[in-house]
Amino acid sequence: MQDVFGRAIGYLRLSVTKECESRCVYCRPTESPGSASGALSAGEIESLARHLVEKHGVRKVRLTGGEPMIRADLIEIVQRLGKIDGLEDLAMTTNGLTLAGQAKALKEAGLKRVNISLDSLDSEKYQRITGVDGLGRVLRGIDAAVAAGLAPVKLNTVVVRGENDHDVADLLLFAVDQGLEIRFIELMPMGPLAGQWEQRYVPESEIRQRLGDVVTTWRPGVSGSHAARRYRVGLPYGRRGVVGFVTAMSCPFCDSCNRIRIAADGTYYPCLMDRPAGSIVGALRPVFEPDLLDRLLEKGLVGKEREHPGTGTAVMTHIGG
Repeated sequence: MQDVFGRAIGYLRLSVTKECESRCVYCRPTESPGSASGALSAGEIESLARHLVEKHGVRKVRLTGGEPMIRADLIEIVQRLGKIDGLEDLAMTTNGLTLAGQAKALKEAGLKRVNISLDSLDSEKYQRITGVDGLGRVLRGIDAAVAAGLAPVKLNTVVVRGENDHDVADLLLFAVDQGLEIRFIELMPMGPLAGQWEQRYVPESEIRQRLGDVVTTWRPGVSGSHAARRYRVGLPYGRRGVVGFVTAMSCPFCDSCNRIRIAADGTYYPCLMDRPAGSIVGALRPVFEPDLLDRLLEKGLVGKEREHPGTGTAVMTHIGG
């Protein structure tokens, strides 16, 4: 499966719910959680993923939200996907708030690895950014993910000026000391801060400058089709680590984009920042219609641009980043 520019699609990012207990300043406004009604069922998710893997060569699926761990049937979803022959990488992005109690079960169900959001190590800042007094729970979730063997565990930090831009060095030191990779993500002009984006955006160049207080050497790492530009870094006292930068704004990686996104309600996004290409629900219910699904997916890929637009229209908690 390819778009009109020849980019092969091998990666499905699948939101399983738009609900989330966090109210991150960059992700969603302070609204009550949306209803889970209309979300794709575990069976529909399996049919979609199995078809993409077996017919179209998709090799990676990432479960997102909202917060995927809100789904009561998340373990069942992971079990179903984990049994698909040919699916090489089954990952999840989570806020980590409830991960400590489920990390082992998720690993046993078939989840391979996890990315955990961590925007500050200061409890007051963390609460201000996320709207939740939950830093301790996240740290316990990180420990549980490591202990369960969800490897590699990666940390995601969205850098927002005036919120956590002075925290990046401490976050890197924490990641290195824990043996984890951290990814600093540039704020995108979408969501609650879209109107303030120029004032709140921190580019990779500035993040790297702030990391200069603790990083002594930079060596480019393997990035491939990954969104993150990765570096192996040296720190004082012989410490080594890996840091990535997701630079959708300062250095777009659209030319190597290999992903599509399906929201929890079946809305189809060939590009994170562009308008959706419709819904695939009609191909999944009341019965699975693979030929119709192919037509809907191909129609959406025809409209996928060479590079993302300057601003995004999606609500991040609905599409999962």
